[in-house]
Amino acid sequence: MSQSETVVVTGFGPFRQYLINPSWQAAQDLKKLGLGEDVEVYIKELPVSYAKALQLVSHIWETVNPKLAVHLGIASGSKVITLEQSGKNKAYKDRDVCGCCPHGNVCVEGGPDKLDSIIDMKSLTRLLKGIGLNVIYSRDAGRYVCDFVYYYSLHVGKGRAVLIHVPASGSLATPESLVPLLRTVIITMLRQLEASTDEDHDQLPVKLFNAESA
Repeated sequence: MSQSETVVVTGFGPFRQYLINPSWQAAQDLKKLGLGEDVEVYIKELPVSYAKALQLVSHIWETVNPKLAVHLGIASGSKVITLEQSGKNKAYKDRDVCGCCPHGNVCVEGGPDKLDSIIDMKSLTRLLKGIGLNVIYSRDAGRYVCDFVYYYSLHVGKGRAVLIHVPASGSLATPESLVPLLRTVIITMLRQLEASTDEDHDQLPVKLFNAESA
């Protein structure tokens, strides 16, 4: 697999009442649906463990080196898709499923307090809302394993990572509603990566729906 054609999609393993985590179910369904003929989708389930998830994400970047890593997590109190701009480095005080916290409550020793995705989530959210999709923009992904994984992936992937929080309840939480929407969001992210001019950005919705209806 080459960087130019591979997108990694991760979801999380069992957590609290979620014996099958909706984020991992969504990742598996995205693999089945695909992201287009030219995109190889590589999926991986991450345990809700700081140390174990970090090891797996490190391995993914070393071996797959994707064009983009898409990390899916659940937002139990939300009924919409949330696009997270930033990962935070410090204040990880909540224990994971193994009862552990990262050493010093930090993701990367000596790293900056926050890192931003190469994807401009604010303009992406505006674009997606403009074509009728139910997404919101966020700069605070919380201080748990989702945010921890995101920061680390941004760190080792030089910004080529995104975190999408998916709803665990509501009308969008069903696979039939959620997965096609996620597919559109990720394809639009890939188009943003490829676009090099303002004109390209302006034509994204047209290109997207031409591709989807082809």
